[in-house]
Amino acid sequence: MSQSEKITNHKLEIRNTTPSIVWFRRDLRLHDNPALNAAITRGQPIVCLYINAPDEQAPWQPGAASRWWLDRSLRSLDQSLRQHHNQLIIRLGPSLDTLQQLIQQTGATHVYWNRCYEPALIKRDTRIKKNLRDRHHIAIQTFNATLLHEPGDILSQAGEPLRVYTPFWKSCQRFGTPREPQSIAGPMAKPQSFPPSLSIDQLNLRPTIHWDAGLHDHWQVGEQAAQKRLETFLTGAINQYDTDRDRPAIDGTSQMSPHLHFGEISPQQIWHAIGQQCQHEHADKFLRELVWREFSAHLLFHFPSLPTKPMQPKFAKFPWKNDKKSLQRWQQGRTGYPIIDAGMRQLWATGWMHNRVRMIVASFLVKNLLIHWKHGARWFWDTLVDADLANNTQGWQWTAGCGADAAPYFRIFNPITQSARFDPTGDYLRQWLPELAQLDDKNIHAPWESLQAHPLDYPDPMIDLKETRQRALDAFAKIK
Repeated sequence: MSQSEKITNHKLEIRNTTPSIVWFRRDLRLHDNPALNAAITRGQPIVCLYINAPDEQAPWQPGAASRWWLDRSLRSLDQSLRQHHNQLIIRLGPSLDTLQQLIQQTGATHVYWNRCYEPALIKRDTRIKKNLRDRHHIAIQTFNATLLHEPGDILSQAGEPLRVYTPFWKSCQRFGTPREPQSIAGPMAKPQSFPPSLSIDQLNLRPTIHWDAGLHDHWQVGEQAAQKRLETFLTGAINQYDTDRDRPAIDGTSQMSPHLHFGEISPQQIWHAIGQQCQHEHADKFLRELVWREFSAHLLFHFPSLPTKPMQPKFAKFPWKNDKKSLQRWQQGRTGYPIIDAGMRQLWATGWMHNRVRMIVASFLVKNLLIHWKHGARWFWDTLVDADLANNTQGWQWTAGCGADAAPYFRIFNPITQSARFDPTGDYLRQWLPELAQLDDKNIHAPWESLQAHPLDYPDPMIDLKETRQRALDAFAKIK
């Protein structure tokens, strides 16, 4: 009998208590976890559950880098729960069937979870909530643990969703300070007997081909790692954030995005930590970036077709090119433009790319190469540890000029001038392109311009920037 069959057939003895189930999803933490706190406050034994059901997120099942992070984050959460004399019960989906099965096994009468806001997950959760309440008379409570504000709260005066960031930012400010983060509400009662569980290894989240050494070297995963990273940022980089955030060779950003995506830390914890420790313009700049994440989530909530359709309908007729060879060169970091190739190699090695470089490589793909933004979004989705459907989609539509509050169509980043401006000494390029390490600070940004500087093992530029810029402007003119 397989482990899954044993779980299905297992029934616990009837208890004189009625356990609560806390269904962990994008909230892989103990502190400032409203669903967990509600279950603790109820005072009955708690069954902590994680269900792996990637098909329910179709067509946006987690990519390879996200699965790598999830594996380690689940292990960290389980370790934290064991320190509180509990543990994480691991099951495979479907989610509704799994919850029904666990309710039958444990006699649970209450289920708590924190809400997800992706369109497919909203539909799933609505169906589960109705089924458990109507057919099984289970008490369901859900909470917001991933956003500063509910998506339906920040609207225009006419009650419409805001499509431009600055009014959204101002509306958030008028709405008031986000709620204070919560500590763990008290001792966590455990069941007298834990229901059977799969091991995290059985989820097969780790890569079968060991391409992930760079991710191991670059990241620490879990709730404690998120807190440590935030403390490091608040005592260092945030003090020069306004200037250093655009310098890819400097550790000038928070790198909190994967911790936020997996819920190892809440945006409320970050917001109030900054408010308590930092009172200067750099802090305000970072809070604006935190609200940009919020803006993206609200857009996806109100416009669920965002991942597949441009927000500006005229872009449905844009003359994109189907150029698989050019797409592959971009993915592999072999374009011949150092800042592009350095960014794409950083992405492959670490599962992350500096935000300034993300904009440069995205502009190159959609405007210089005229390759559809959805191909770039899909590549980022599979290779980023912080692959978030709302942020990823919004970023690509912004760069392509077809999204909400989008970059003007004529804003086409020049990779040479961007490189020279934001990596003037070439340190970022040398880190990721060792074949260019010996070039001087001037030639490293465009090595082909000097025959003496051009290394034999680095490719020539794959396109002409001036010609492709004009081609993009002509294409945009056709749909104006």
